[in-house]
Amino acid sequence: MLYFEPSTFESTGSVATPAGEAEDARRVVERCHVLMSEQGDVSGERLATEALAAYELLTGASLDAFFDSLATQFSPDPEVVRRWADAYRQDPCSDTLRELQRAVEPPRQELFRRLNLASGGTASLIEMRHRILRGLAEHPAWRPVAADLAHLLRSWFNGGFLEFRRIDSRTPPAVLENLMKYEAVHHIRDWRELRRRLQDDRRCFGFFHPALPDEPLVFTELALTAGLSAKVQPLLDPDSPVLDPQFRNCAMFYSISSCRDGLRGVSFGNALIRRVVDSLRREFPRLKTFATLSPVPGFRAWLTGAAREGNPKGAAIVARLSDMGWLGNAERSEELERELVPLCASYLLVAKRGQEPADPVARFHLGNGARLERLNWLGDTSEAGIDRSAGLTANYLYRLSEIERNHHAYVAEQKVIASRPVQRLSQIAH
Repeated sequence: MLYFEPSTFESTGSVATPAGEAEDARRVVERCHVLMSEQGDVSGERLATEALAAYELLTGASLDAFFDSLATQFSPDPEVVRRWADAYRQDPCSDTLRELQRAVEPPRQELFRRLNLASGGTASLIEMRHRILRGLAEHPAWRPVAADLAHLLRSWFNGGFLEFRRIDSRTPPAVLENLMKYEAVHHIRDWRELRRRLQDDRRCFGFFHPALPDEPLVFTELALTAGLSAKVQPLLDPDSPVLDPQFRNCAMFYSISSCRDGLRGVSFGNALIRRVVDSLRREFPRLKTFATLSPVPGFRAWLTGAAREGNPKGAAIVARLSDMGWLGNAERSEELERELVPLCASYLLVAKRGQEPADPVARFHLGNGARLERLNWLGDTSEAGIDRSAGLTANYLYRLSEIERNHHAYVAEQKVIASRPVQRLSQIAH
């Protein structure tokens, strides 16, 4: 049962909500209650549109108050849950189980389903989860709301609803603009750079959803090359020559980007890579190698953390990295290479977040069944590459005959599958 307590809006935690902002939030919640009581689909769409339009006007404390209400007023009634749980223990029949399931499901899940009736409702709910995720540190009570939205979004965005598309120069401009907007690994500065990434020896693929036809949920960019690439700048150079893709034997994934932070935790990347590999194998039978040229985004921060913890070697390296003159000095660069490459191998193989690798890109590719094949000194000399990875890149190799075995070893044993050269480099660091 839903209930409405005006006092809910007078305070959010220990901070009072101004009366005007509380009133704004109250009006949106009232619209949500009306929507929940409405059974007709036609008026339901109208009510959902009105509720979302009112929600979109909320800012600051009024938005916080609305999310507080989602966490309190639209949660299961503990007494009803207890009553049906007791009934099910006494008589575990299907009818009682159905009532227990109905009691346990938070009413806000049905509210979100009904809000989704509005035109643009799906995009609004994704953005709502994004806002909630940003506020979790200060409002931990919102966590169940974020989880309920994630539960529904996983259902609405499962593979059966997604459309796999190649993105090329014939793709509608609205999609291309979103490519430039959401590229997260290697920034696209202008249309000239984008056009080069879509030419014959390059490929870009994405997953799309009918509710967001002009916006890829996730997309990946790759280059068709002759052998494993160690440096990303030649792949991104807009003036590089366009080569005949029919004579390339390697597909180098150099970027994968998600477009909606509100869909964080709804996995698309691993399915996308599998679809891309299948598509490329049909188009180019010569392709034998599928690999990545990946950043190591946590490495520089890991080094800095070691320095702060009093590691004298780490402090010295961080200090030398901070003086950017080393990039143009061969002797200083070689000295850093001898120290940093083994340390990076150790970071990727040994450093942990819980039981998994500390590096997010490593977690993604190892979890998909790839092998850490090689580390490349000065593989990315862009400002971002130096800041996050100290200029290093990693090649993760997708060997088709080993993907399932590697994936199982990672999931079951948290085992990091790496080539022998990388393993030896890690041992040097110790």
